[in-house]
Amino acid sequence: MRAMILAAGYGKRLRPLTTSKPKPMLEIADKPLLQHHIENLAAIGITELVINTSWLAEQIEDYFGDGSQFGVDISWSRESQPLETGGGIANALPLLGEQPFLLVNGDIWSDFALASVKNISLTGEQLGWLLMVANPDHNPSGDFGLVDGLVCNQSAPKFTFSGISILSPQLFKIYQAVRKDEKVFPLRDLLRPAIEAKRMLGEVYTGDWCDVGTPERYKRLNSILSGL
Repeated sequence: MRAMILAAGYGKRLRPLTTSKPKPMLEIADKPLLQHHIENLAAIGITELVINTSWLAEQIEDYFGDGSQFGVDISWSRESQPLETGGGIANALPLLGEQPFLLVNGDIWSDFALASVKNISLTGEQLGWLLMVANPDHNPSGDFGLVDGLVCNQSAPKFTFSGISILSPQLFKIYQAVRKDEKVFPLRDLLRPAIEAKRMLGEVYTGDWCDVGTPERYKRLNSILSGL
């Protein structure tokens, strides 16, 4: 299985921390946040990685290079301007191949056991699997519900999408067949129709998870993981 890490955003909510440093390079417990993701993937044997970059891309690419020093093989998907989550993945599809891939948002942290994703297989009409978590204070209404292992849009309670998922390239091909000229779009634009069609699996994780989206949340997570 290949994996893609999303690392192309501007990190506007994290300014001024991201004014001259890309969000994935912010240090958590003395190493860049992106390095945590790469090392976690290498530890479970997922070594073929695709990482998209845009804002201050050179800093990220120069630091990690081809990934060999971290035990992985990195293919870079450079965007002249951020294409949002969905557009960034669609742009990288030629590097991801034809099989379902693991997707990890570069601005989240969790102690979820990534090795368990190797036991998830998409069969039949299934287009993906989403890991969801309890709603944090900054997203109290949640994103999606879950009924009998299927993600749904209309259900209570709702949970927050964690930023960890397995997606089939077919999900993007279906979307692009209808909206051929659209290059910049969020992942949710693809997920919602697939969810309505009952083609998206899901589960809820109750362990530690954090969206490193603001200076306050970044500093809190860094303090916890650094043991301060």
